[in-house]
Amino acid sequence: MKRRRPGGVSGVRGPAGHGRSRLRCRPAYAVLAALLVAAAGSGCAAGTGARTASDPDPGRVAAARAGQPGGPPAGAAGSVAAQARKARLAQAARAVAARKWGLASTPLTPPAPPAVKPRLTTREGFEVEGGDASLPPVFTTVPTDKKIVFLTMDDGDDKDPELLKMMAELNIPYSAFLTDYLVRDDYAYFKEAQARGAVLGNHTMNHRYMPGLSHEEQEREICDQQDIMEQQFGERPRLFRPPYGNYNGDTLRIAKSCGITAVPLWAAEAFPDHMEWREEDRDLHPGDIILTHFRGEKDWKGSMPDMIRNVMKVVTDKGYAVARLEDYV
Repeated sequence: MKRRRPGGVSGVRGPAGHGRSRLRCRPAYAVLAALLVAAAGSGCAAGTGARTASDPDPGRVAAARAGQPGGPPAGAAGSVAAQARKARLAQAARAVAARKWGLASTPLTPPAPPAVKPRLTTREGFEVEGGDASLPPVFTTVPTDKKIVFLTMDDGDDKDPELLKMMAELNIPYSAFLTDYLVRDDYAYFKEAQARGAVLGNHTMNHRYMPGLSHEEQEREICDQQDIMEQQFGERPRLFRPPYGNYNGDTLRIAKSCGITAVPLWAAEAFPDHMEWREEDRDLHPGDIILTHFRGEKDWKGSMPDMIRNVMKVVTDKGYAVARLEDYV
């Protein structure tokens, strides 16, 4: 593919008081959702084990097998049944939230994450000079046979509070790759995103074109951002995405020296009114990474919630669930 230079929306690889409280009446769906969520308990969707329409009820299966040769102990049946009941309640709450937020259908629940993460390698044709296998792998798709995809958001310009509420109520996991000059005016927004379950990654200090910078300049862009994110959010990111998807050997070597272990790019990009695709078949594949940006109506034909409605329709219509990237990488 041709390299997209700075200015493009989607890049590709190289060689976005006080006062007395009042009791307010809430819509019925809000009350139901609150009750369902409380009953289901907290936790990421990826760990619920909720079944899809084609799966058997794990509680009934466990109960039927309890005490049988090769089956789980009798006490385990009750535990599995309780987990299944919790998962059903969580999915019911998600269905209520989907109606509230105007989704075409309820997002599917991803399977439990693997006990062992898949082995990641650099995608063919994305290698840097020398082909050093010790460098962080660069990839657009995570190896898996599950019908899951991963949602990622770049930059950090638009800080829509409705997005945070929407993603939390829908229980959709996502990773946010942050650029400091765009987020430093409101670190609190991304701290809230982090508290609601988002995982934060490195997208450099100033969103510059990495291959055009000197070694020292790239080091400041990547490693200084690592330091700032650790100071602001309490964690040093493991994942790094170079601006525009462009990088060279220095980029990967510097990223590795600063604690980066993987460089996820993307296979598709989501907008409020359409999708863009890397592959010629213009379709999703198991393990594909989807890119979008923290942008709004000043840049797009819609808001960030509009973008989520669009991408989730595509994902769900194709039979995929959104999983947590960091559970696989």
